[in-house]
Amino acid sequence: MTVDAHHHVWDLSVRDQDWIPEHSPLRRDFALSDLEPQARAAGVTRTVLVQTLTVPEETPEFLALADRHDLIAGVVGWTDLTRPDIAGELARLRRLPGGTRLKGIRHQVQGEPDPRWLLRPDVLRGLTALADAGLVHDLVVLPHQLPACVEAARSVPELTFVLDHLGKPPIASGALEPWATHLRALAALPNTYGKLSGLVTEADPASWTVADLRPYTETALAAFGPDRLMFGSDWPVCTTAGTYGDVLDATTRLLGPAERTRVLETTATRVYDL
Repeated sequence: MTVDAHHHVWDLSVRDQDWIPEHSPLRRDFALSDLEPQARAAGVTRTVLVQTLTVPEETPEFLALADRHDLIAGVVGWTDLTRPDIAGELARLRRLPGGTRLKGIRHQVQGEPDPRWLLRPDVLRGLTALADAGLVHDLVVLPHQLPACVEAARSVPELTFVLDHLGKPPIASGALEPWATHLRALAALPNTYGKLSGLVTEADPASWTVADLRPYTETALAAFGPDRLMFGSDWPVCTTAGTYGDVLDATTRLLGPAERTRVLETTATRVYDL
């Protein structure tokens, strides 16, 4: 009963994914019909579909897709956290087809030039609105932005924060610090969780091994514990480094038998109320 708590889909004829380099193998359509047979074959029964672009049209489209397909149990969408009517906008999204599957909101903080963007008063007001709505905030950040994540999570203790891709540690270089220190500071707060996702592409996509990932997953397990970690494939981005099955197999091998059910199923089910 594995839950994939992090994947994407896109259709380039509907909207360009301008973050994808021109000659990347990711520059093509990736549909749920491409993912579903791979996920089902790997024993995945539910997924969380996560935003890719900071445009208002994408989230309603994702909710409608979830409404038509039982594989997608939750959606982490996007809306402008700084908009004055954020509470009303969240309520509107929940009234749309599939709106009951809206579980969280994510902003591309990794692309913000201000490393303390999360601590702007208008952003903190938006984060508080997420908490009031019973939604989760997914954090997609780079290691140098982790200290601001700590302050934001401390400032809005009623909000659940989920750290995507473990904050993108520098796996390819083999360095642990200062990422590990920042991660432990975030995990020390009880309203924070982490995703074992996106790690194979932070390693060397062409030559990564499970051993390359182990110091980072062990750091995360020691900091969060298995009850606050969840698995995400980061499909289709992961396909630049391996197959869907490769990513799930690597994650499973990095976990002990007592940790697997919690990381592969129960944490995501609880956090996203799937």
